[in-house]
Amino acid sequence: MRIRPLVADTSIAVALTTVAVLLGQESVRQGWPELDVRGYVLVALANLPVACRSKAPLAVLLLVHVVWAGYVTLGYWPVVNTFAPMLTVYTVTSLRPARVSVPCAALMSAVWIYAGLVSEGASMASVVGQAIGFPLVIWRFGHLARRSAKLARQLKREQDERARREVAEERGRIARELHDVVAHHMSVISVQAGLAKFVFASDPATAHAALSTISGTSGEALEELRRMLRVLRAQEEGDGAPDAPMPGLARLGEMIERVRAGGVDVELRVEGTPRQLAPGIELCAYRVVQEALTNVLKHARGAGAAVELRYQPHHVTVSVTNDGEGVIPDRVSTGSGHGLIGMRERAKLYGGTISIGPRSEGGFAVRLTLPTSAQAASQGDDAT
Repeated sequence: MRIRPLVADTSIAVALTTVAVLLGQESVRQGWPELDVRGYVLVALANLPVACRSKAPLAVLLLVHVVWAGYVTLGYWPVVNTFAPMLTVYTVTSLRPARVSVPCAALMSAVWIYAGLVSEGASMASVVGQAIGFPLVIWRFGHLARRSAKLARQLKREQDERARREVAEERGRIARELHDVVAHHMSVISVQAGLAKFVFASDPATAHAALSTISGTSGEALEELRRMLRVLRAQEEGDGAPDAPMPGLARLGEMIERVRAGGVDVELRVEGTPRQLAPGIELCAYRVVQEALTNVLKHARGAGAAVELRYQPHHVTVSVTNDGEGVIPDRVSTGSGHGLIGMRERAKLYGGTISIGPRSEGGFAVRLTLPTSAQAASQGDDAT
């Protein structure tokens, strides 16, 4: 669990103060004056400000070093308050550029040497060595922490940009496919309108059937167009649409045969009564199954897979599962791959839901549920 910076810094400040107080009680044994009330106050003033080190690192560093210098000047044991200055130098170095942090490290060295000068019997060679060594090591660790944080932020920005680009590219491809779907609807309407006009007087029944077809098809076309425009609002217009016809659920068998030829044993199960669905819905389901089986071919060639297509009154559900045999763990997607992004975008576009992840009994599962009516789709869109 992540701890809030202020809570963490306050805990550190309390811990440093406690350690300094306990160390101060050893002053007499080390040949230094015993801490009195003034000494304990200075210990608190030198350590408790560390609680604000993240919000005001420079101010805290200066305050801590001034109090430490005053503590040393009054003749107390200098070692008692050395930990807080070290931490403040590390904090400034990890948050500020070198032109700021280097003078701060030099300030710590200066106070350290001053403590040696005012202390009786101090070995100045040892004091100078410590005054150079400790700040240098602390500065180095702080510099590495700042560099690591900078690289992490840069990597996060690059990952976010890559994800946005992949989503935009996938939406553009979906929009081009929907363009073909709408063109299909308009072609049907055109043919049926011509037929109704031709037989309007001689065969009213046929004309009535053609007009009914036009009514249903135009409703589906408007729904597809609405979805397409929603995608295009956030995406620049892409290239021309592909010439190949859009696949649907009727072609699942052909795709499964191709996967079987690639070495994966795939079983197809269909439940419910198959019926004609909107082309966009069929295309979405087909693409999700295609991507899921492609992942099986890539990452679990020796596994057995099952594709289940279930027709329900207002929804259609398609699931792809594998038993996990022959899986290559290092190559299994973690949830942010381009293909998985495409699956989620398709499901969201059609007001559906999708779950992607490992199964408790082993293997991997993809389950997609899509509404098959305009009312259900609207409810699904709101839920999404």
